[in-house]
Amino acid sequence: MSQPPASAPEPRRHGLSLIDVVAQSVGFMGPVFSVSILLPLLIGVNSAGRGAGVAAPLAVLLATIGMLALGWIVSAYARRVKVAGSLYNYVTLGLGRRAGAAAGLMYYAGVLLLGAAIGPLVGGYLHDTLLAEFRIEPLPIWGWQLLLLAGLVAVVHVGVTFSVRTQLVLSLVSVGVLLVFFVYVIVAVGHGNSAKAFNPGTAHDGWNGILFAVLYGVLLFTGFETAANLAEEAKDPHRHIPKAVFFSVLAAAVFFLIGTYAQVAGFHFDLSAMTQAAGAPLNRLAGGGADGYGSTTWGRLVELVIFLDMVAVYIGVAVSATRGVLTMARDGWLPRPLASINARHGTPAGSMVLIGVVYLAVIAMSGFFPKLLALPGAPAYLSVYSWFSTFGIFCLAAIYLMMAAGAPRGLRGQVSRPLVWLCCTVGALLTAGSLVGSVYKLPAPTLYAAYAALCWFAVAVVVALVVGRRHPRIGDDGCSTLADVGGMRS
Repeated sequence: MSQPPASAPEPRRHGLSLIDVVAQSVGFMGPVFSVSILLPLLIGVNSAGRGAGVAAPLAVLLATIGMLALGWIVSAYARRVKVAGSLYNYVTLGLGRRAGAAAGLMYYAGVLLLGAAIGPLVGGYLHDTLLAEFRIEPLPIWGWQLLLLAGLVAVVHVGVTFSVRTQLVLSLVSVGVLLVFFVYVIVAVGHGNSAKAFNPGTAHDGWNGILFAVLYGVLLFTGFETAANLAEEAKDPHRHIPKAVFFSVLAAAVFFLIGTYAQVAGFHFDLSAMTQAAGAPLNRLAGGGADGYGSTTWGRLVELVIFLDMVAVYIGVAVSATRGVLTMARDGWLPRPLASINARHGTPAGSMVLIGVVYLAVIAMSGFFPKLLALPGAPAYLSVYSWFSTFGIFCLAAIYLMMAAGAPRGLRGQVSRPLVWLCCTVGALLTAGSLVGSVYKLPAPTLYAAYAALCWFAVAVVVALVVGRRHPRIGDDGCSTLADVGGMRS
């Protein structure tokens, strides 16, 4: 196994605690946002028309097992790698520096465009919710999108401590409210509660449907690894990052299981009722209608916490993207100006400019070219979100696969070899399946997002080959031997 180059700079240590780095992973995953939109995909309301039906909680449980395998790999790598590049560095250790560079270019392009997708969505969601609930329109959709983007840039620019603690507050409030509601629904169902949610015999499409739903279940955990992007800014990265990754997966899994079960039980394990409410099942349960367990006030509160969690995701994705772009630029794989650091706040300045430009471009595309990525019956912001999030999630799943494939080599001599092989096999099978599942029968133009991701990876391979010849000093562990640009501070 290659060793870090002797002249590699030692990253500066700063003040992020364990709970701070946990907030980064949880903020990126957006548990409230995820659990509110993914139930239809799990039960079978998706492009493939296949799913677990009322056994959706079982699919989540199986997806958790696979994600714990990937989480174990990330945690093992995090005990060695102390820079902000996260999966880029891990793939480099396992598959070599050029493969790692190509993976990093794909991974952070995916993170970048995933964040760009959230901007139009959260602005459109806020606009339409205010209009539907209160009949008010203080700003047009593009006005909300620009206002939220300005707020995002300000939060990320001020410093990572402020960013992650903002995520923490937003996530705690939103998760706390929904947990209370989910427990209330389960109690209200009373004797109607049943273990059939975990019985494969109740699945609409049998084990095939359950396994297909597991592939969608992986989407719930997207971004679990991003605590590792803060390795340079954590107090004790060797201890805090591995713990943060594992805790984030476990905590999210518990929430997803409770949330999925509560929704399935709330509809009395009736697949047709869940299908009819597929547009917004959580909102239906929280409202005061015939199928609801709450009231108009509860319905609005759920809409509010979904919005707050969207904002947390928006911040989390941006924080992850800035640290990744900075590391790759510092290592010579991206233009050097992208590695610049703000002298006052110690935050990534060059990468923040890049993010602002890309996010603004996607917002402009959503406003000026609404038909370019249009889906039948969907508003422009939702179509844009669908396309760019598909690109981003496909890129992330592909890198999970590469990380798992390289783990036996990258972790050689550090951990139990049988355990490495077990985790990398489970992780590789799960992520390979999720890649197939994410595009299976996906309609155009959203399908083209996956093709675009594959084309970008081909470009990334060429860039890695060309740049790799010009920068032979870049070490096989992914840490550049170039002079340190100053480090980040909280």
